[in-house]
Amino acid sequence: MDINLLLAYLGIGIMIALAGVGSAYGVTIAGNAAIGALKKDSSKFGNFLVLTALPGTQGLYGFAGYFMFQNIFGVLTPEITSIQAAAVLGAGLAMGLVGLLSSIRQGQVCANGIAAIGQGHDVFGNTLILGVFPELYAIVALAGVFLIGSAIA
Repeated sequence: MDINLLLAYLGIGIMIALAGVGSAYGVTIAGNAAIGALKKDSSKFGNFLVLTALPGTQGLYGFAGYFMFQNIFGVLTPEITSIQAAAVLGAGLAMGLVGLLSSIRQGQVCANGIAAIGQGHDVFGNTLILGVFPELYAIVALAGVFLIGSAIA
C-alpha cells in the first residue's frame, strides 16, 4: 500500500512542480518584455502588469488539482489502490506538462503584445484575448484531472 501512496504523491508533486515552473518561465518571459517596453512608454505599466501576470495562473491549476484529489475525492490516503495511484500519477503528468507548456507559450504571446504596446500600437485587448487561448488547454487539463478524480473516487 505504501508504494501506491508514493506513486500518487509523485503524480501530485509532478503536477505542482511542472505547472509552477511553467508559470515562473511564462511570467518572466512577459516580464522581460515589459521591462524593455517600459523604457519606451512607462505610462502603459498597468497593461504590462496584467499581461505579465496572465501566465502565472497555470501554477494555480496545479495546486487546484492537488486540492481536488485531497479534499474533494479524498483518494490520497494509505488505503489508496494501485489503480487510483496510477490515475493520480497520470493526471499529475498530464496537468503538469500541459501547465508547463501552455504557460511558456502564453508568456511568449503576452511578450509580443507587450512589445507591440511599447512601440505605440493599441493591442492590449487583442493580446489579452489571444493570450487566453493557451490557457484554455490548461483549463481543459484541469477538467481532465477532475474527471479522472471523479472516476476513481
